[in-house]
Amino acid sequence: MSQQLTREEQEKKYPKYTWDLTTIFESDEAWEEAFKTVEKYIGQEEKFKGHLGDDAETLYQALLLEDEVETELEAVYVYAHLKQDQDTANDKYTGFEARAHQLAIKLSSAWSFLVPELLQIDEETLQSFVKSHEGLKRFEFDLELLNKQRPHVLDADKEKLLTEAQDALSTPGNVFSMFDNADLQFEDVTDKDGQKHPLTQGTFIKYLESDDRVLRESAYRNVYKAYGAYNNTLSATLAGEVKKHVFNARSHNYKTAREKALSNNHIPEAVYDNLVKTVHQYLPLLHRYTKLRQELLGIDDLKMYDMYTPMVKDIKFEMPYDEAVEWMLKGLEPMGETYLNVVKEGLENRWVDVYENKGKRSGGYSSGAHKTNPFILLNWSETVSDLYTLVHEFGHSAHSYFSRKYQPSNYSDYSIFVAEVASTCNEALLSHYMDQHLDDKRRLLLLNQELERFRATLFRQTMFAEFEHKIHQIEEAGEPLTANRMNEEYAKLNRLYFGDTVETDENISKEWSRIPHFYMNYYVYQYATGYSAAQSLSHQILTEGKPAVERYINEFLKKGSSNYPIEILKNAGVDMTTPQPIVDACKVFEQKLDAFEKLMKA
Repeated sequence: MSQQLTREEQEKKYPKYTWDLTTIFESDEAWEEAFKTVEKYIGQEEKFKGHLGDDAETLYQALLLEDEVETELEAVYVYAHLKQDQDTANDKYTGFEARAHQLAIKLSSAWSFLVPELLQIDEETLQSFVKSHEGLKRFEFDLELLNKQRPHVLDADKEKLLTEAQDALSTPGNVFSMFDNADLQFEDVTDKDGQKHPLTQGTFIKYLESDDRVLRESAYRNVYKAYGAYNNTLSATLAGEVKKHVFNARSHNYKTAREKALSNNHIPEAVYDNLVKTVHQYLPLLHRYTKLRQELLGIDDLKMYDMYTPMVKDIKFEMPYDEAVEWMLKGLEPMGETYLNVVKEGLENRWVDVYENKGKRSGGYSSGAHKTNPFILLNWSETVSDLYTLVHEFGHSAHSYFSRKYQPSNYSDYSIFVAEVASTCNEALLSHYMDQHLDDKRRLLLLNQELERFRATLFRQTMFAEFEHKIHQIEEAGEPLTANRMNEEYAKLNRLYFGDTVETDENISKEWSRIPHFYMNYYVYQYATGYSAAQSLSHQILTEGKPAVERYINEFLKKGSSNYPIEILKNAGVDMTTPQPIVDACKVFEQKLDAFEKLMKA
């Protein structure tokens, strides 16, 4: 499949490999009409301002209208952003996306009175409204979540002041983003033959994956030379971000920044602590892995820039799209007919935009809205990684499909805490199938990639989470967050996690300065918890069969955000308030490490 086709040529020559956006709107003209319809909602909210507490029917009508507005807006926005992503050079759809974004801002502003006014109604009155009005039962859980915010909501004037201050408080994150994406420049890297290559954010990991150790070292040193030159500046931006989190928490009556951050998804702090504590217990496995990597690469002095290059060399595993679809369907067979029918529906009804074309956005994702089917963007290059992207995004898409089908629009989305569970569960099921059906050479390649996913997701993201919590604790204790302190804390954790086999040098001690997720307020831990939950659920599906599948579909995929994410996972069979899911994931890592070592010795 040519990667040089225009979007128009792609759709004409290979329509079955492009998504069908006419299922959202039949034409751009239909989108324009829908846009105008949504615009007309602006102003209708005025009749409810100051009257939400009048009676149950008024409250019901207000919540119903707000939900209707959001649902209609979603479809308008999704169509615009998908059209733009399929050809980012098309000014028409860039305009569509910009207009949809502005419309969303206007509607958000128009309805900004809703939550503050609801919180002015006492809890007893809200409960009586729900009991007396059948329609309000649909919004009962929404109102329950709202009530939990009461101890942390200030009076209207203070809330308004704090809201207005957030723009200024966002300066550290904005400065880092501009520096990282626009201003930072790297020196060219040099390979073993003395050839120069441009170094960018996009090529850095590619160079670290190279067989050429000279190139790997050059990329590594040049990246940290660039960040290291601004070590004090970047420590000041990250410290400013941490100060913002601590200030926002204290001003809203939370004990710590972590308590506030986790409360957004109603996650007990014990989940965070269990993750770190349990991963610490299994760090000897990671140390064993790094020792094995040293032996297989034949390197006496293993460096951090040697951690990405494959341990298995010279094994080709090409993956045409149609062959990948067969692998996926076989791998997901343990999920049963109900689940597979959704995947097949997506394949047959053009949910997937497969190949690259001129102007198409890079990467991959799953998108959609309550009133649309899911849509998957890919940029197929015939690798095994593409296969895993396909099965990953179908996990998101199936989750969205079931959630939207079985939940009303206000509960049809799902919490970010569980967002990666379904996608990673699919990956685990695929890996299990492929591990049983590949020849030894390709199985080695697959196991190498799986071990790397564990290293990067379960172990490294937990290390990130531990560092993030540490720097917040330092700020909350009133101690200075200097560049030297951050370097020291990060180096200490890097030695702890990767062990004595890997050299923790001055460069890696500054890795924190290039991680954008540290500006996302206790976000990274969810990669590791989600990964662990998925490993546990996939194991249940493979060992228990139908009962586990039914739990997974009925108690997880279909539930959306109709309950607390911790409870939804618990009902599906995974209790993230205990260490067990993390233990299970670490044991899977051990099993794959055992299998890899056995194959290497065969």
